[in-house]
Amino acid sequence: MRNKIVAGNWKMNTNFKESKTLVKQLRRAVKKMPLDDDTRVLIAPPFVNLPSAVKRTRKSSIEVAAQNMHQAINGAFTGEVSAGMLKSIGVKTVILGHSERRTIFEETDALLAEKVDAAIANGLEIIFCFGELLEDRKSGNHFSVVESQLKSGLFHLESIAWNQIVLAYEPVWAIGTGETASPEQAQEMHAFIRKLLQDTYTTVVADNTSILYGGSVKPANAKEIFSKKDVDGGLIGGAALNAEDFKAIIAAI
Repeated sequence: MRNKIVAGNWKMNTNFKESKTLVKQLRRAVKKMPLDDDTRVLIAPPFVNLPSAVKRTRKSSIEVAAQNMHQAINGAFTGEVSAGMLKSIGVKTVILGHSERRTIFEETDALLAEKVDAAIANGLEIIFCFGELLEDRKSGNHFSVVESQLKSGLFHLESIAWNQIVLAYEPVWAIGTGETASPEQAQEMHAFIRKLLQDTYTTVVADNTSILYGGSVKPANAKEIFSKKDVDGGLIGGAALNAEDFKAIIAAI
């Protein structure tokens, strides 16, 4: 069966000292928590802090993910990081398709499909992000937008590759805005996604794929959101930068 997952995306926050302190606080917090065997906790610090985070979480239940990667094995791509580089420092998971990568850096579905293939080929787990804009939601196109993003980015994969996929539904209008999809809206979309997986692949793939919600999850709303049948956890932004808030969200799962 699928895992429950709380993943903290630190984005472009924390210098080296701040990252060390936050990892230390989270290690202490998680160590005291009775996590179920099917519950996972991940953090995604900035690239420069990944080696330190991997080292400092080695004897804890916290896993470390990268926030992005390039699709090429190597080459003249100044400023980029490859899947092999991530693996070489002990990173086993990468976030791809985050709304900020799609909108600010104009990453397309076709580019993300290439990144997905590179991550799969290198044995990395992928947290694949997708979600609609506010105008899509208001116009009633949110289901078709989500379906298109999934088909373009992931549905070329063989069933076996889904062992390396975690989905993260992010309604773009609820990221960093203070707005949150209602628990009912989150469940409606997650159920739609799971049905889409079942129809495209198999019931086994649908039942075993974790689908996270990302969009202004906080200690105050986490428990209600996570209580929904098809919501398997969260991709957390701002609240992941505060150890006590992140601890409370983990407890809610």
